[in-house]
Amino acid sequence: GSLRQELLQLKVSDKLHLIKGSRAGTRADSEASEDEGASDILSHCSSASETVSVAEEGSGNDAQDFLSAQEQREDKLKEDIENLTDKSAKTRVAALGSLRLALSSQVLGDVLSERRVTFMDALERCLKKGKDEEQSLAATVLSLLCIQLGSGPEGEDVFHCLKPILISILTDSSAGVTARQSCAAALGLCCFIAASDVEDLVSCLSVLEGILALLYSENNGTPPSQQGLVCCAIQSWALLLTICPASQIQKTLESHLPRLSGILASESVGLRIAAGESLALLYELARDLDEDFYSEDTETLCVTLKQLATDSNKYRAKTDRRKQRSIFRDVLHYIENCDYQEETIKFGLEVMYMDSWARRRTYSSFKEALGSGVRHHLQHNEVLRDIFSLGPPLVLDAAAIKANKISRAEKHMFNSAAFKARTKARSRVRDKRADIL
Repeated sequence: GSLRQELLQLKVSDKLHLIKGSRAGTRADSEASEDEGASDILSHCSSASETVSVAEEGSGNDAQDFLSAQEQREDKLKEDIENLTDKSAKTRVAALGSLRLALSSQVLGDVLSERRVTFMDALERCLKKGKDEEQSLAATVLSLLCIQLGSGPEGEDVFHCLKPILISILTDSSAGVTARQSCAAALGLCCFIAASDVEDLVSCLSVLEGILALLYSENNGTPPSQQGLVCCAIQSWALLLTICPASQIQKTLESHLPRLSGILASESVGLRIAAGESLALLYELARDLDEDFYSEDTETLCVTLKQLATDSNKYRAKTDRRKQRSIFRDVLHYIENCDYQEETIKFGLEVMYMDSWARRRTYSSFKEALGSGVRHHLQHNEVLRDIFSLGPPLVLDAAAIKANKISRAEKHMFNSAAFKARTKARSRVRDKRADIL
């Protein structure tokens, strides 16, 4: 027991030693390295916690309990699908909310395949007959259904049947803004997953470009109530560009690259960020076609991006300024140097690398649809694993899970070390601000 405690203390001491050891550099370097050290500790604890939860869940339930829970989930799913045809709008909305939670947090492809036609007919009724909230939820559930079914014949059938209704709601100016926004997101995601040919892809792009055309013509005077819709349209449009053929990319560059830059002057931070990320994506796609791609507007664009990357206007919210500066620094860095700031996404025992704007846009779209369930789907959903080239889902035995399990004492000590390191780093920053004031 005493030997184990000494080993644990050594582990924490090593972590703190790495943090403290950076003080030999400059003050700025010291603060940065301490933040990284604290982040490393937190990442380790987060991954370990996920592993522990898996191990505890596996050890706490026997086969009979698992089958019983699975039957209960299937019964609940059947009940919710049946409730979609209820006369009461309140019952239908509640069922849609329950289905959204179930489909985003679990992989239910086999169960949904058996009830696909019934489910699809019910969603069609909700989209046609429902009001704003019901239509919005139905479009979101449709996205999740496509994520579950994938790009096979079943997914294609769902997409082809409900695509005209999504387009009808999206282009109807009298429809609710929330419903139109959800339909824009659903149209892009479902087309990305289940479109069977280029014609489907081009038709969906044209619809979304119609929303952008309105934005261009209004000279950035988009009403606040419409800004969420336009943001969703831009993001869905950018998602579809990642799977477009070279000929379509060339047309898009010629028609949208100059006009998209104008949206950077919008008063909406959401629109500015959506436009900035889409511009970076367009440059990336153009350089995939021609390594020496250069636009006449590049220098002017870089000047605008530098202003946004250093924006300190006090009339904008602090969180908006911070988010905008972070994203536009990355956009500017890529357009000037062709260098993408790589990110890592951890889920279970695996890591996925985000090394391009196309991959980032794809992941962001699925994260928006799945919410907190995105990591579970990355682990177990073959559709997502195929899209991100992760291979078949991992099958972990008890020994592999146990090898990655840490004790409560270790978690506590790691968290304590991370908390102390973070507090010290923040205290110095606050002290520096106090000196300036």
